[in-house]
Amino acid sequence: MIPVQGFDGRRVAVLGLGRSGLATARALQAGGAVPCLWDDAPEVRERAGAAGFALTDLTRSDAWEGVAGLVVSPGIPHLYPEPNRLVARAIAAGVPLDNDIGLFFRSFSTRDWDAMEATPKVVAVTGSNGKSTTTALIHHILNTAGRPTQMAGNIGRGVLDLDPAREGEVVVLELSSYQTELARALTPDIAVFTNLSPDHLDRHAGLGGYFAAKRRLFAEGGPDRAVIGVDEVEGRFLANQMAEGPADDRVIRISSGAKLEGEGWSVFARRGFLAEWRKGRQVAAIDLREVRGLPGAHNHQNACAAYAATRALGVAPKTVEQAFHSFEGLPHRSQLVAERGGVRFVNDSKATNVDSAAKALQAFPRIRWIAGGLGKEGGIAGLKPFLGPVVKAYLIGHSARDFALELGDLPHEICETMERAVARAAEEAQPGETVLLAPAAASFDQYPNFEKRGEDFLARVRALAG
Repeated sequence: MIPVQGFDGRRVAVLGLGRSGLATARALQAGGAVPCLWDDAPEVRERAGAAGFALTDLTRSDAWEGVAGLVVSPGIPHLYPEPNRLVARAIAAGVPLDNDIGLFFRSFSTRDWDAMEATPKVVAVTGSNGKSTTTALIHHILNTAGRPTQMAGNIGRGVLDLDPAREGEVVVLELSSYQTELARALTPDIAVFTNLSPDHLDRHAGLGGYFAAKRRLFAEGGPDRAVIGVDEVEGRFLANQMAEGPADDRVIRISSGAKLEGEGWSVFARRGFLAEWRKGRQVAAIDLREVRGLPGAHNHQNACAAYAATRALGVAPKTVEQAFHSFEGLPHRSQLVAERGGVRFVNDSKATNVDSAAKALQAFPRIRWIAGGLGKEGGIAGLKPFLGPVVKAYLIGHSARDFALELGDLPHEICETMERAVARAAEEAQPGETVLLAPAAASFDQYPNFEKRGEDFLARVRALAG
């Protein structure tokens, strides 16, 4: 646990009692603060009370007297589309807002660091797509290199649940726009921006607000090094804002597809090869084509980001390459789950929208595509340019018939259930093809979440092998 500093003996309100909220309460208490806990959901309050936490009714008019701060959980809106009513009351009372990320950055460094020869560092990763894979890959590379490391944030543990830092340790954080927008302190040693595509637009009042939330990771104090994806105009703008000139190697530009040359520091992937350039010449290269845990251009971008971040930490290229080959990928994200008779089975249940499904469809040459679920606005019309590798689609869930209408002449079959879709795709697949679950839809028609959907796919594939 990271005890929160700066609130000894003072009352701090915590709104939202999920994983991060309860971890925040414990960390505040460990630092000497008096946490005042509340959640708008009665059943959540009951669980927190049963776990031994004292509750404070923040809906009372006198609840905000003497409160030094309000810590807001990520899912609670604080500005757009409109503030939560209790957040609005806190603002009216002049109570400063923060979140667990802000508390982490103000509390991670301690006096114990004065005796350390190698000061702990923090790498923070944000962006629209690839955050989780990039974060996990950086963590994996550091483990392979024998560096002490912890991983937290939007992946794994809550940030305040981390252990106090050891000498030379690197903490790797995945941060969403909800987290970067509100945190009062954001001071990573290395900040990573993977890419930008429209998402959470209602929460940020449009694409500009969404980008502004991501950009705060690079503005609040400024990282020592910035790794920035420049395949979109926003990334190119951010890199320009961070760099003092073309030779400023504090900014490492990354790309999946574009050749980046020049005086500065860049890492890019083209035609399956990763290249590192510094001061106008290539200094290292890695063949990504046989890296099984990182298939496709989108994962090659993740590889570039992780490579750049770990190179900035002093990890040798050969060690990074070794780690790439031992990386198994994350569950439900382009996860290779089996090979059977020359056919690959890949679980990308996390591909819940058109953008992420498009990236999955570009990763393999011949695809038996399992898609469907609870379709989103616009359906799958945006996927038409990416259906070339699809041999046949096997459609499941609520949107199966709607998706079928949008596929036109592409061979397809309405299977409705995962069991039938996997069985039919496996039956018809030929050696060299990939059976890919990339639903382009939410899971809530048949499953509680995308993880359960991916687990069902995995179980059905394993049943085939048996």
